[in-house]
Amino acid sequence: MVTLIQSNYQGFGSGVVIPGTGIHLQNRGACFVLTKGHCNQLAGGKRPYHTIIPAFATQKSDTGVEQPLMAFGVMGGFMQPQGHLQVATRMIDFHQNPQAALDAPRWQVLEGKRVTIEPGFDKSVYDELIRRGHELTIAPKREILFGSGQIILKMKDCYTAGSDARHDGHAVGF
Repeated sequence: MVTLIQSNYQGFGSGVVIPGTGIHLQNRGACFVLTKGHCNQLAGGKRPYHTIIPAFATQKSDTGVEQPLMAFGVMGGFMQPQGHLQVATRMIDFHQNPQAALDAPRWQVLEGKRVTIEPGFDKSVYDELIRRGHELTIAPKREILFGSGQIILKMKDCYTAGSDARHDGHAVGF
C-alpha cells in the first residue's frame, strides 16, 4: 500500500518547465517570511511550513504485527491537516466507509475565532458555534476550499476506496 499526494502548490507551480519534458517545477518554498525571529524566517537549512502530508494508517493484526489499514490524503493547503483529522475521525471514531467520510461536510478554522463551515450539519451545530463566540461563515455549498481527498481502506479480503466530489481525482486499489 502506498500513499502519494502530488502538488505543485499554487497554480502551475513555479512556472518553470524543464525543456523537452513537460515537467513543471513546484513552488513549495512560497511560505517563507522575512520577519526576524519568525519560525518560517528565510534562512539556510530551513524548510517552510507546508502541508504535503500523505497519510498512512496501520492496525495490529491478531498476532500483534502492524499491518497496512488505510492510505489516505486530503489536499488543500492549510486546510490539509484539518481535513486529514476530520476524515480520519469519521472513519475511526464513527466507522464511516471511505466515501461517506469524504462526502461529509467539513469546517475550517481560520484565525482567532473565525470558522468557515460547509452546509450539511444540523442547525444546532451552527447555533452552538455562534453561541460560543465564533465568527461563523457558512459556505453556500461544499467546495474545494474545504480540501479534497482520496482513501483506500484494506478490508479482510479486498480493498474499498473513496474519492472526493469536491475535486478531480481517483482512488485506486489493486
